[in-house]
Amino acid sequence: MTTESTRSIQPTPNGPYLVTSVETLLNSKGEPLPARSTMRLCRCGGSGNKPFCDGTHMRNGFSGAKSPERVPDHRDTYTDGRLTVFDNRGICQHAGYCTDNLPSVFRVREEPFVDPSGASHEAIIETIKQCPSGALSYALDGVEYRDQDRPPAITVSKNGPYRVTGGIQLPADEPRGEGASREHYALCRCGGSKNKPFCDGTHWYINFTDDKN
Repeated sequence: MTTESTRSIQPTPNGPYLVTSVETLLNSKGEPLPARSTMRLCRCGGSGNKPFCDGTHMRNGFSGAKSPERVPDHRDTYTDGRLTVFDNRGICQHAGYCTDNLPSVFRVREEPFVDPSGASHEAIIETIKQCPSGALSYALDGVEYRDQDRPPAITVSKNGPYRVTGGIQLPADEPRGEGASREHYALCRCGGSKNKPFCDGTHWYINFTDDKN
């Protein structure tokens, strides 16, 4: 029987993600991919059988280490009346859902980045809920909301990271950013993130592609 405690993703040393007891694996169109009780998903970016590992990491020099040049782990706080918005650029995947969908609040190349008075609280909350990395969260009347109630799933995003929902466990000793959600997060699969195993948007800059997914 699959339980919450048995569902897990283990980043192996300089190798793939070892995924256990995750029954839902989806491509970028939301279509199911063949999922096994134990799967090895590529994270070096080089597999010829994406999203599954084919051993390329042993030949391309992939390292799973974090870079000292990564964006610092720091959570900023922005408050407007009953609503507080939290933002940690250090764990952002740069999917653009916030800046594209609500630019009056999440402002590119402006300081402060977040203007919590730029839209209704309801619109801001709905936009925050779309954040795949957990960089954004919010508090209402002093009660913080980081997580959501969704089924366990891994989605292979288009030319981007694995988007994980449903509280699939990572190793207890895996460092997470300040304020990070344990229900959803984004894992690098291009091999280039400076914040491995988490995505930092590097796939965009190195033109990572996966035509099959």
